[in-house]
Amino acid sequence: MKAIILAGGSGTRLWPLSRKNYPKQFLKLNGDSSLLQQTVERLLKVVSQDDLLVITNEEHRFFVKSDLKSLLLDTEHIILEPLSKNTAPAIALGVKYCIEKFGCDEREVIFISPSDHLIRPVDKFIESIKASEQLAKEGFIVTFGIKPTRAETGYGYIKINPQNPVNSTQNVFKTIEFTEKPDPDRAKEYIKDGGYYWNSGMFIFSIGTIIDEFNRYTPEIAKKLEKSFDEMISDFNQMPEVSIDYAIMEKSERVVTMPLDIYWNDIGSWDSIYEVLDKDSEGNVKKGNIITIDTKETLIIGSKRLISTIGLEDCLIIETDDAILIAKRGEAQKVREIVSFLKKDGKKEVSEHVTTYRPWGYYTVLEEGPRYKIKRIVVNPGEKLSLQRHYHRSEHWIVIKGTAKVTIGDKEVFIHENESAYVPKSTLHRLENPGKIPLEIIEVQNGEYVQEDDIERFEDRYGRNLNSWKS
Repeated sequence: MKAIILAGGSGTRLWPLSRKNYPKQFLKLNGDSSLLQQTVERLLKVVSQDDLLVITNEEHRFFVKSDLKSLLLDTEHIILEPLSKNTAPAIALGVKYCIEKFGCDEREVIFISPSDHLIRPVDKFIESIKASEQLAKEGFIVTFGIKPTRAETGYGYIKINPQNPVNSTQNVFKTIEFTEKPDPDRAKEYIKDGGYYWNSGMFIFSIGTIIDEFNRYTPEIAKKLEKSFDEMISDFNQMPEVSIDYAIMEKSERVVTMPLDIYWNDIGSWDSIYEVLDKDSEGNVKKGNIITIDTKETLIIGSKRLISTIGLEDCLIIETDDAILIAKRGEAQKVREIVSFLKKDGKKEVSEHVTTYRPWGYYTVLEEGPRYKIKRIVVNPGEKLSLQRHYHRSEHWIVIKGTAKVTIGDKEVFIHENESAYVPKSTLHRLENPGKIPLEIIEVQNGEYVQEDDIERFEDRYGRNLNSWKS
């Protein structure tokens, strides 16, 4: 069995914590591991690391590699989608990778998993995957339905006939239909009916079966599967933008549902976060420097500031360095509307945090204004920035921790704590950390233009596009 993790999403439903450039699969919401790391750790109980494949995009590849490296895993099997085309093309690309790179034949079984869900108990979940493998070998596409606990409007639903099991020895049923996210009244009807389950977005099938169904229902994707993996990557922009649900699951007669009576949460809203996290005696979730008086049933997540509340009930308060969200519990799905407004107005807060992660470390913008910007830069041990230059700004570096090896023009020097270096405009330069501890510096930029796209790269150890400043 092979496992494919879909980690290319740009989820913004958890804005302002999750953003386009730092989506929720990389957040550490319920412990010291990101949601992606938790997904990997679950699946390693059923497949080896050599049978694990992660699909993401260029923008997020270093986050994925960093998360896998933290788990001491080989990061070789990562597919970078050239652009987002939804789940059906991503899965087709993963299937082709399994055929060409893993050497799989049509009998190989593949498990598809999102990267940003909470599932427990893990052992019970793994038992369900193993039980479904034989059904996949028999030509079924098994989807996993979650027993609903409330009339949720944020999930899609799967309808089954509970009186008509596919297999008398297993809890598996013929899938009647997939339905989109319902309105509140329809969701209540689904719960009352009893034959509906939440759509978990997880599937298991054999390669032969899924290719047959691509041929039958989405021939434009099937034609791409006839090409090599590299050709599929090159032609990826010609793929239709379609979900696997719409492309195959809603149409195929081979789809069966295995209900899972476990705890599952796709962390799709701040209401979901409130449900997951531990609460105090007043029903409050508090993370950060928080003081509450007469506050009940409220989620408060802080960053650097002290947050104090008086007389609140059933609220959501999320603070980051550059944005604050305040909402009524139960209204969290409307965060999408906030994100839409931000996109329409071209606000950078929709996609970027004050802190930006790079393969060498990260930087935080401390202050900026006309003709200047001040950053705190952290370079991990043994890492270095690209060899680069700027045409419109100079830079002044002050080391506050560690040792920096600095290239400025044709000179290389080492600078230590309380020492500094100056980089004039239009001068080739590079910053690197030759030491054993993180290097921290304060960078002061000055010039007529201090935006990130004033950069020309000449050399980069991470294989980034020398014409792109974003990565």
